[in-house]
Order: sequence, then structure tokens, then C-alpha cells
Amino acid sequence: MDAPAKPSLLRRLLGSIARARPGDLPRAAVRDARRTIWLCHALLSERGDVSGARLAREALAAYQELEDTALGVFFDLLVKEFSPDPQEVGRTADAYRQDPSQANLVRLQRAVEPRRQELFRRLNMVAGGTAVLLEMRRRVLSALGERPHYAGIDADLVHLFSSWFNRGFLVLQRIDWRTSALVLEKLIKYEAVHAIQGWPDLRRRLQSDRRCYAFFHPVLPDEPVIFIEVALTRGVSTRVQPLLDLHSAIADPTLADCAIFYSITNCQEGLRGVSFGNQLIKQVAADLGREFPRLKTFATLSPVPGFRTWLLEQAVRYPELAGLLARLQAPGWQQDQKAAAELQRQLIRLCAHYLLYAKQGRDPLDPVARFHLGNGARLERLNWLGDTSDSGMRRSAGLMVNYVYRLDEVERNHESYAKDGRIVAARRFEVLARESLVARRDAARIDAVSVSP
Repeated sequence: MDAPAKPSLLRRLLGSIARARPGDLPRAAVRDARRTIWLCHALLSERGDVSGARLAREALAAYQELEDTALGVFFDLLVKEFSPDPQEVGRTADAYRQDPSQANLVRLQRAVEPRRQELFRRLNMVAGGTAVLLEMRRRVLSALGERPHYAGIDADLVHLFSSWFNRGFLVLQRIDWRTSALVLEKLIKYEAVHAIQGWPDLRRRLQSDRRCYAFFHPVLPDEPVIFIEVALTRGVSTRVQPLLDLHSAIADPTLADCAIFYSITNCQEGLRGVSFGNQLIKQVAADLGREFPRLKTFATLSPVPGFRTWLLEQAVRYPELAGLLARLQAPGWQQDQKAAAELQRQLIRLCAHYLLYAKQGRDPLDPVARFHLGNGARLERLNWLGDTSDSGMRRSAGLMVNYVYRLDEVERNHESYAKDGRIVAARRFEVLARESLVARRDAARIDAVSVSP
């Protein structure tokens, strides 16, 4: 059998296996992690295609067998032993500053690229490699809060995934009742917005007045990357329960004038932050427009997942909100007409303020708002008790939002948002937001924000 590495490298790596990691970690965990790292080093040192593929398979198998404790050691070693050499980066950066030639730029680019990226490329060359790397990033993301030094691993994987999962490699497929049971089962498993309650529920969502589309990648043929669910309706829907009603009448889709995107789900946690949802919405809208010429409006019926959490945080600054929050905790408050009317008056205004002015840096705090506004949608309408499910009441007091995609305005809205952070919204939102309790207490901050009608 061919030696997996040069003799000097082999001796160095075998020695690293024998050295125990400081701390109280089990020796077996340290040993297994170091053996996997040894295989990774050997893979990078190998030039032959056949032996390289064999080493890649062995490295992937060894990684998949690591217990949780050993995984931590493995990731620590990925950071320590596969990051750029600071001295080499410094030397090549100095050389480029003194002589900014293309040759020196290439040397600098090589110096700053972590060896991890080439390792991941080689691991990806064998069957199943992509799926393992996606799972690897999922694990890295789950540990990133406590181990921020894993950020380099995360950045490398995002960099590679952004290329491997770009639109040129993704295939749009319509999902219907004839789609393989394996894929349909995964829709039920992955649906993250409105849970699918078994096969009858899924079947209703795939009837003629509904559409479901997904992006697939050639190396993951039975794994949807992202999927979207659409209802073909007369007029813009303001409540989601009728769209989810298992026993609702099936409408004639050729009479529909509106396509309502009521659920979009990213299926692969390892691809979090890799953007292709905007491409999915735009392509689906274009395809539906060709299939149904009567369609004039493309809109979402979206949750406001961060609203209740934001309200709790604001109650610390504005004690007047404590009473409102207490009323929201009362079971069945929406059945009390008088109480619901008062809550509606206040919550609609507070939610408008939240969507326009609650920020994460320059972007909206609400993740759904960030997604649709970043894609070039217009913030069109707030819907009171649009989602009365337990999750809808819990996360947004039942409020839902219509974001409208006007295909001739999407690019302009996107550019305005990307360059200036400007939110394109119906004027009614600004009026409501300025009447909210928070706005009245914080008018100066609101005046500093630009909102386009």
C-alpha cells in the first residue's frame, strides 16, 4: 500500500497522535481526533488521484465516527494546524506593499488562504463529501457561541458553499403528489413555518390551487436545499388559517389573480447564511406568471417571529408595556372583543415601529423582514390575527405581514436597501409607527431613519 505521506511528515504526525491534549479529556477522544487530523494532513500531501480519493474516504469516515468530545479536539486542531502562517502572511503583504505586482498579489492570496479550504475541496471530491461538510458546518455553528475561534472554519465553509451552491448548480423542481415519497417525507420533516400535519395535510398543499417548488443540487438529489409553498388566490390573503385548512374547497387556479408565498423553508442548517431564497422567489414568480397570465400580484403572508421577544425587551425601558404584555399572557384574550380591540390598537402600531425601526446594525432586527426587504420586496400591510395558531400567537401575537414583490420594482428596491438601508414601505406603516407608544417616547431616533413610500 502506498505511504500516505512523506516520511518526515509521517513521523511528525504520528508523534502528534501520541501527545495528549492538555486538560481532562479522555485519551481515546484525543487519540481519535488526532488520527483524523493525521489523515487530513496526509490527504493534503497526496498528489495521486486514486490514493487521494482513498485518503479522503478514510478521513471522512474517521470524522463521522468521532464522539462529541473528540469533535471538539478535532475542530481545535483544524484551527491550530490548518490556519495561515502569520509570518508568511506578513512577509508576502510587505512584498506586495513594496511592489503591488500581479505576481506578488497571487503570492499574498495563496498565503492568506487557509489550508482548510483545500482540505475541504479534496474531501468534497468523493461521494458523500458534500453532505458531511454540510453537517460539519452545522456542528460548527452550534458551537460557535462558546468557541468563537471556530469562526475561521465557518468562514471557509461558507466561502466554498457559496460557490458550490450558486444558482448555476441549483435545479428548480416543482413538487407534486407524483414526486418521490422520499422527498415528500422530507418536506414534512423540514417545514419550519407552518408544520405539515401528516400526509392528508401535505396532499392538500399540493392540490391544483397550490404550488410547491424546491431547489435541488446535483450531488444531493433527494435533499431539497430550500422550498417554497404558494397559494393561488383571488385577492391578497390576510389570514393563513384558511390557506392551511385541510377541508377548504379547491379553487380554479386559472381564475387566480394573486400568488401568495405563505411558507419558505431552508432545509440545510449547514447552508445558513448562503443566500439563494431570493432567486427562488423570483424564478417561481416568473414561472407562475407564464403559467397563469391573470396573476397580477405576488405577495407573501409572513410571520413576524421576533416581535414578542422585542416587546419583552422594550418593557424594561417602557414600563407602560408591562400591562399590555400581561394581557397577552391571558389565555383566549382574542375572544374578548373589547380587550382584543384595545390590544389591536396598540400592537398594530408597535409592530409597525418594530418592522421599520428595530435594527440589527443597519438592517431590520426581524429576520423575515431582513430577508424579504433585502430581496427587493415592499412592506405592504399588517394583518391583525393573521395567524391564530399557538406558534403564531406566541411569537407575534397573531400578527402577519404582506410583503409584495412587484417584479418591475424589485431590483430598484434591492439597490436602495443594499446601498442606503432604506426600507420601501406603504406610507401607512410610518403613520402607525409614529403613533406607537415607543415612538412617542423616542421621536428623535425615529426622525433619523429614512423610509421610502
